[in-house]
Amino acid sequence: MQRPHRPQQQIIALPNPDQMGTLILRGSVAFVRRNPVISGTYFLGILLLIIFGGGGRPLTPEQHYEYHRILQTVDLQAEYRATDDYWRAYHAYQASRGWLWGCDAVCTRNYQRMKEAERIMHLIQQEGAARTADAKNAAGLLSEIGIGEVQDSFWGYFHAGKRFAKRQTMWDMMFMGIRSMSRGRDESWMEFALKVLLQVLLNLSMGLVMALIFFVMGLWTIVRSYQPNPLVAVLFFCGGAIAAFSFVVTYLLAVYGAAAGGVYTVLKVAENASQARIADQQRQRVQYGRPHYD
Repeated sequence: MQRPHRPQQQIIALPNPDQMGTLILRGSVAFVRRNPVISGTYFLGILLLIIFGGGGRPLTPEQHYEYHRILQTVDLQAEYRATDDYWRAYHAYQASRGWLWGCDAVCTRNYQRMKEAERIMHLIQQEGAARTADAKNAAGLLSEIGIGEVQDSFWGYFHAGKRFAKRQTMWDMMFMGIRSMSRGRDESWMEFALKVLLQVLLNLSMGLVMALIFFVMGLWTIVRSYQPNPLVAVLFFCGGAIAAFSFVVTYLLAVYGAAAGGVYTVLKVAENASQARIADQQRQRVQYGRPHYD
């Protein structure tokens, strides 16, 4: 009787570690050739990070003196008092309002006081902002003050994006666990770990992309506050946006590479263990005179 033919399973062999570098290099070169604009923008951003990553131009003694002299003219106490007066008037107005937004004579008087306090507060804030802008203009956009403010803004959004990814991943892991228990599926720890890893990468990408968008949206406000030359302002804005884009892409590529390396290591170990087990089974069949028919 003829033994039934077993369908052969197709086994995909992973590349060896010494081949990974060549594969990554070939893929990178192919991507650069297919996308010259994106690649050129990325490398330009890396160059800008190298140039301005250490900080801007140090202030001269004259600039340092003028910068701090103008800042000292900003009346912070007046701003605090005006803000406090506004909030007092606001709470008094809210307390005097009736049902369904009704407003009697007392409420109307409190509303007028609130609007007057708001007008005074805005005037004082505008005066302080104008003097601060004059101080920034004395320092210069490319100075250590300007570059430092841009860097602080970027790092603030960057860390906020990572915190978003962390919180979102915690919620996703909780719901993934609940779904697994409710469906009663027998899921291996490796499958669950891969799902969590993919969710972490997705959340991190979303958080950093949103951080990049918010940073670029606020960058023009920072640039404009230094009152630079229009051409310098546009070039600085574009350069800052490109540098931020390059940094975020580099960070994500590093994270993706580390994750891919970890997954590759686990799969390679499993592949080697499987090959060793198959070789051991074949040796046992040959030893006991039971050749394997495929």
